[in-house]
Amino acid sequence: MEKTLPPIPAKRYFTIGEVGDLCGVKPHVLRYWEQEFTQLRPMKRRGNRRYYQHHEVLMIRRIRDLLYDQGFTISGARNKMQELLQHERDKKHNGEVMLDGVEVVEMDSDDMDEFDALMAGDVTNEATLPLVQLRRELFEIRELLVFID
Repeated sequence: MEKTLPPIPAKRYFTIGEVGDLCGVKPHVLRYWEQEFTQLRPMKRRGNRRYYQHHEVLMIRRIRDLLYDQGFTISGARNKMQELLQHERDKKHNGEVMLDGVEVVEMDSDDMDEFDALMAGDVTNEATLPLVQLRRELFEIRELLVFID
């Protein structure tokens, strides 16, 4: 039953219908899962409307995977979710960086040269300059963090 799910857009809140589309489940299933998985607590506003955050969408996808793809029962998936959350808490408590689902991009000397050319005024597209600066800063921060380990 494995089906490719769409990417999660960069939004702060998602409606139950949007989450259903992003996770491949119907809204009534999401409401049922809220009762079965205590970790799943979307914010409720006027008229009891549910608003899910990014981490909750990821949690729902994980629950869906456990139930639909791995064949867990509700009880088994609930226990597995407890184990996974405890494992993540332990990692955070021990100071480990959690990078699950993060793509690591390497920056080589050509990228640095491109950045230096942009900073020197050889800018072909000024709209991309802030992104290039941010990218360089992030790579520099990552290099600093390597020495902390």
